[in-house]
Amino acid sequence: MKKIIITGGSGRFGSYLKKHKTNHKLLFPTKKQFNILNIKKMTNYIKKTKPNILIHLAGLSRPMKIHEKDVNKSIDLNIIGTSNVTKICLQKKIKLIYFSTNYVYPGKKGNYKEHDSLLPVNNYAWSKLGGECAVKMYKNSLILRIMMSEKPFAHDSAFTDIKTNFLYHDEMAKIIPSIIDEFGVLNVGGKLQSIYNFAKKYKSNIKKTIGKKMYPPKISMNLEKLKKVLNRKK
Repeated sequence: MKKIIITGGSGRFGSYLKKHKTNHKLLFPTKKQFNILNIKKMTNYIKKTKPNILIHLAGLSRPMKIHEKDVNKSIDLNIIGTSNVTKICLQKKIKLIYFSTNYVYPGKKGNYKEHDSLLPVNNYAWSKLGGECAVKMYKNSLILRIMMSEKPFAHDSAFTDIKTNFLYHDEMAKIIPSIIDEFGVLNVGGKLQSIYNFAKKYKSNIKKTIGKKMYPPKISMNLEKLKKVLNRKK
């Protein structure tokens, strides 16, 4: 059994993990206990809890427009905050797992592999790549490029013309125990399908819409590395 700190426990996926059964001991510090912009508070919490792993979910995500409107906040939480977390993990020799996004890929050809060139599609993705840069400098780390969603789908409509690798929070939670011992960068996602087909499985009244003008047309990821890892764990 490992002792694992989860930052961002009040967020969408963090809230789901609180309910998810696991053999590991999960710790969910509040923002007051573990402020990613306050090195002293983070250090004190880690000294008290002595974790083996830190899964870093905390940061700024939705709505994505906030990263255009409030660049300072985006930089503080997603780049500086992640850098602070990385430095603490380096100092205390704690394994760091960072949740990034598939939006760091250019979105022009699809089927992106972990070593492909990156070109973030918006400020949100740039902020997550900024976090990746710090984490990548720490060898005892794992960067997960993920595309996941609440169940049911959070929006009233979904794109019929965009295919990607969405997966639901419960699917992601089941994958984590099999990948926590990995290092480097790993694409994590589900079956390649249109966002509409993904959403309608658990939201039958979802409306169809077109997304090419507002969404990268080919943002899908290659999941062969993930499949190999999961097969080894069977």
